[in-house]
Amino acid sequence: MTGTLYVVATPIGNLEDISARALRVLREVSLIAAEDTRHSRKLLAHFAIDTPLMACHEHNERATSAHLLERLQQGQDLALISDAGTPLISDPGYPLVQQARAAGIAVVPIPGACALIAALSVSGLPADGFIFDGFLPSKTTARRARLEQLARQSQTLIFYEAPHRLLACLTDMTEVFGDDRPAVLARELTKTFETLISAPLARLQRQVTENTQQQRGECVLLVGGFKEDSADKALGSEALHLLDLLLQELSPAKAASLAAKISGQNKRLFYRAALERKNH
Repeated sequence: MTGTLYVVATPIGNLEDISARALRVLREVSLIAAEDTRHSRKLLAHFAIDTPLMACHEHNERATSAHLLERLQQGQDLALISDAGTPLISDPGYPLVQQARAAGIAVVPIPGACALIAALSVSGLPADGFIFDGFLPSKTTARRARLEQLARQSQTLIFYEAPHRLLACLTDMTEVFGDDRPAVLARELTKTFETLISAPLARLQRQVTENTQQQRGECVLLVGGFKEDSADKALGSEALHLLDLLLQELSPAKAASLAAKISGQNKRLFYRAALERKNH
């Protein structure tokens, strides 16, 4: 008989959010594969759990997965946890789960906290359809390129972001999505300084700029979906005809800049319209 791999969600902040089932499984398994054993040891100590730990993180998970798979095939039950929230959601664990399922080993979810779902549930943005894109690229050019690909998506967009990149990310979102796109910053969810700020992107960017406290901690960014023809209606037919001519020879950014100079209209509106045409 092979063992079972339990994928166990742990709290994202408030330790009371761990489930009774998760605690039972963590006590009963032979080994816990953890993203950071130092971090997880504190969690286990809080609940008086002395199950052995093994590190399974992004730098060693492919090599470690082979060893863990062997233990599962020997009949041992194992648990997989991340530093916070649900494993594999922008966290390590995919190779182990993939290999275990391919080998016919039972993989059982122990559900619990997940930052993106917690943020979405209280955001006030549509939750019947959404796109979770994890962490955006750290470099400006790549980040903007990815945002441009998502600019016309009608579903709510959800991202994780590191605090030291939050302001740059909001600046790029404002440029690509437009000043008025509704957005929410959910920061330090379930923790002492939990904060939820809802505002159009340009205003949210200003608030984060002015209040550096909002540039700390774990961040989830949610952005409302694209509304059809918003930029087109604001610019008018003559301005759009000018933009279409320029787009025949120039990139969206350069075409938008030149169209704004010629017409005297808002550069960001031209840029949004250019992206809409590019992605249509």
